[in-house]
Amino acid sequence: MIVIKKNCIRSLLLIAILPIILAYAAPATADEEQDATGLPVPRFVSLKAGEVNMRVGPGTRYSINWVYKREGLPVEIIQEFDQWREIRDSEGTIGWVHKLMLQAKRMAIIKSSTGTLRHTPEEHAKPLLRVESGVTGRLLECERDWCRMQIAGRKGWIEKKHIWGAYSKEEF
Repeated sequence: MIVIKKNCIRSLLLIAILPIILAYAAPATADEEQDATGLPVPRFVSLKAGEVNMRVGPGTRYSINWVYKREGLPVEIIQEFDQWREIRDSEGTIGWVHKLMLQAKRMAIIKSSTGTLRHTPEEHAKPLLRVESGVTGRLLECERDWCRMQIAGRKGWIEKKHIWGAYSKEEF
Protein backbone atom coordinates (compact mmCIF):
# COMPACT_ATOMS: atom_id res chain seq x y z
CA MET A 1 0.00 0.00 0.00
CA ILE A 2 1.27 3.41 -0.96
CA VAL A 3 0.85 6.26 1.49
CA ILE A 4 0.83 9.82 0.12
CA LYS A 5 0.80 12.78 2.45
CA LYS A 6 -1.26 15.96 1.82
CA ASN A 7 1.83 18.05 1.05
CA CYS A 8 2.90 15.53 -1.59
CA ILE A 9 -0.54 15.68 -3.25
CA ARG A 10 -0.34 19.49 -3.46
CA SER A 11 3.12 19.28 -4.98
CA LEU A 12 2.02 16.68 -7.55
CA LEU A 13 -1.01 18.80 -8.52
CA LEU A 14 1.19 21.86 -8.92
CA ILE A 15 3.61 19.93 -11.11
CA ALA A 16 0.70 18.64 -13.20
CA ILE A 17 -0.91 22.05 -13.80
CA LEU A 18 2.28 24.12 -14.10
CA PRO A 19 2.65 23.54 -17.87
CA ILE A 20 -0.93 24.74 -18.39
CA ILE A 21 -0.31 27.90 -16.38
CA LEU A 22 2.91 28.61 -18.29
CA ALA A 23 1.19 28.10 -21.64
CA TYR A 24 -1.30 30.86 -20.84
CA ALA A 25 1.39 33.13 -19.46
CA ALA A 26 3.70 32.69 -22.48
CA PRO A 27 4.69 35.86 -24.30
CA ALA A 28 2.77 36.81 -27.42
CA THR A 29 4.00 35.58 -30.78
CA ALA A 30 5.34 38.03 -33.34
CA ASP A 31 1.97 38.00 -35.17
CA GLU A 32 0.04 38.77 -31.99
CA GLU A 33 2.36 41.66 -31.18
CA GLN A 34 1.78 43.17 -34.63
CA ASP A 35 -1.99 42.98 -34.22
CA ALA A 36 -1.91 45.48 -31.36
CA THR A 37 0.11 48.16 -33.14
CA GLY A 38 0.27 50.68 -30.33
CA LEU A 39 -0.03 53.38 -33.01
CA PRO A 40 -2.45 56.25 -32.40
CA VAL A 41 -6.09 55.78 -33.33
CA PRO A 42 -7.46 57.51 -35.28
CA ARG A 43 -4.76 57.78 -37.96
CA PHE A 44 -4.61 58.05 -41.75
CA VAL A 45 -3.31 55.29 -44.03
CA SER A 46 -4.12 54.25 -47.60
CA LEU A 47 -5.42 51.20 -49.42
CA LYS A 48 -2.63 48.87 -50.51
CA ALA A 49 -4.40 47.01 -53.32
CA GLY A 50 -6.56 47.80 -56.32
CA GLU A 51 -9.41 45.75 -54.85
CA VAL A 52 -10.20 45.84 -51.13
CA ASN A 53 -13.28 44.36 -49.45
CA MET A 54 -14.88 46.39 -46.68
CA ARG A 55 -16.87 44.20 -44.32
CA VAL A 56 -19.60 44.95 -41.79
CA GLY A 57 -17.52 43.35 -39.01
CA PRO A 58 -13.95 42.30 -38.19
CA GLY A 59 -13.68 38.90 -39.88
CA THR A 60 -14.32 36.97 -43.08
CA ARG A 61 -17.57 35.59 -41.66
CA TYR A 62 -19.05 39.10 -41.95
CA SER A 63 -20.62 40.18 -45.22
CA ILE A 64 -18.91 42.54 -47.65
CA ASN A 65 -20.70 45.87 -47.82
CA TRP A 66 -18.31 47.68 -50.17
CA VAL A 67 -15.48 46.86 -52.60
CA TYR A 68 -12.88 49.57 -53.16
CA LYS A 69 -11.20 49.50 -56.57
CA ARG A 70 -8.69 52.28 -56.05
CA GLU A 71 -5.20 51.58 -54.76
CA GLY A 72 -3.80 54.48 -52.74
CA LEU A 73 -7.17 55.79 -51.60
CA PRO A 74 -6.73 57.53 -48.23
CA VAL A 75 -8.70 56.07 -45.31
CA GLU A 76 -8.76 56.73 -41.59
CA ILE A 77 -8.28 53.90 -39.09
CA ILE A 78 -10.73 54.50 -36.26
CA GLN A 79 -10.41 51.19 -34.39
CA GLU A 80 -8.24 48.06 -34.29
CA PHE A 81 -9.35 44.53 -33.46
CA ASP A 82 -7.04 41.53 -33.89
CA GLN A 83 -5.90 41.65 -37.55
CA TRP A 84 -8.78 43.91 -38.62
CA ARG A 85 -9.00 47.69 -38.86
CA GLU A 86 -12.21 49.68 -38.79
CA ILE A 87 -11.83 52.45 -41.33
CA ARG A 88 -13.68 55.53 -42.53
CA ASP A 89 -13.33 56.87 -46.07
CA SER A 90 -13.63 60.46 -47.27
CA GLU A 91 -17.38 59.98 -47.87
CA GLY A 92 -17.92 58.88 -44.26
CA THR A 93 -18.47 55.18 -45.04
CA ILE A 94 -17.33 52.98 -42.14
CA GLY A 95 -16.41 49.28 -42.18
CA TRP A 96 -13.70 46.71 -41.52
CA VAL A 97 -10.72 45.68 -43.67
CA HIS A 98 -7.86 43.27 -43.03
CA LYS A 99 -4.62 44.96 -41.97
CA LEU A 100 -2.77 43.48 -44.98
CA MET A 101 -4.93 45.62 -47.28
CA LEU A 102 -3.61 48.86 -45.74
CA GLN A 103 -0.30 50.67 -46.01
CA ALA A 104 1.29 53.50 -44.06
CA LYS A 105 1.82 55.56 -47.24
CA ARG A 106 0.10 58.90 -46.67
CA MET A 107 -2.27 59.97 -49.40
CA ALA A 108 -4.90 62.72 -49.60
CA ILE A 109 -7.92 63.38 -51.75
CA ILE A 110 -9.04 66.77 -53.03
CA LYS A 111 -12.38 67.53 -51.35
CA SER A 112 -13.16 71.01 -52.69
CA SER A 113 -14.49 71.50 -56.22
CA THR A 114 -10.98 72.47 -57.34
CA GLY A 115 -7.66 72.87 -55.61
CA THR A 116 -4.41 74.44 -56.64
CA LEU A 117 -0.93 73.11 -56.05
CA ARG A 118 1.34 76.09 -55.48
CA HIS A 119 5.10 76.59 -55.64
CA THR A 120 5.32 77.67 -51.98
CA PRO A 121 2.88 77.40 -49.03
CA GLU A 122 1.36 80.84 -49.59
CA GLU A 123 -2.06 81.81 -50.91
CA HIS A 124 -0.66 84.05 -53.66
CA ALA A 125 2.27 81.78 -54.64
CA LYS A 126 2.74 80.72 -58.24
CA PRO A 127 0.16 78.05 -59.19
CA LEU A 128 1.64 74.79 -60.51
CA LEU A 129 -1.40 72.61 -61.07
CA ARG A 130 -5.18 72.87 -60.73
CA VAL A 131 -6.86 69.68 -59.54
CA GLU A 132 -10.50 68.66 -59.36
CA SER A 133 -12.46 67.10 -56.52
CA GLY A 134 -11.73 63.38 -56.08
CA VAL A 135 -8.14 63.49 -57.34
CA THR A 136 -5.71 61.72 -55.01
CA GLY A 137 -2.04 62.40 -54.43
CA ARG A 138 0.81 61.49 -52.12
CA LEU A 139 1.23 63.61 -48.99
CA LEU A 140 4.89 64.49 -48.56
CA GLU A 141 4.71 66.84 -45.57
CA CYS A 142 2.27 69.03 -43.72
CA GLU A 143 2.72 72.31 -41.91
CA ARG A 144 0.20 74.34 -39.96
CA ASP A 145 -2.23 75.20 -42.78
CA TRP A 146 -0.55 73.68 -45.83
CA CYS A 147 0.49 70.25 -47.11
CA ARG A 148 3.05 69.43 -49.78
CA MET A 149 1.69 66.84 -52.21
CA GLN A 150 2.73 64.99 -55.31
CA ILE A 151 0.00 64.68 -57.93
CA ALA A 152 0.63 63.39 -61.46
CA GLY A 153 4.39 63.72 -60.96
CA ARG A 154 4.17 67.38 -59.87
CA LYS A 155 5.04 68.48 -56.35
CA GLY A 156 3.51 71.51 -54.74
CA TRP A 157 1.70 72.98 -51.75
CA ILE A 158 -2.06 72.98 -51.16
CA GLU A 159 -4.10 74.39 -48.29
CA LYS A 160 -5.22 71.71 -45.83
CA LYS A 161 -8.80 72.91 -46.06
CA HIS A 162 -8.93 71.60 -49.65
CA ILE A 163 -7.90 68.00 -48.83
CA TRP A 164 -9.02 64.97 -46.83
CA GLY A 165 -6.20 62.84 -45.42
CA ALA A 166 -4.50 65.08 -42.83
CA TYR A 167 -5.76 66.41 -39.52
CA SER A 168 -6.16 70.18 -39.17
CA LYS A 169 -3.39 70.54 -36.57
CA GLU A 170 -1.17 67.70 -37.84
CA GLU A 171 2.40 68.44 -38.85
CA PHE A 172 4.97 66.03 -40.23
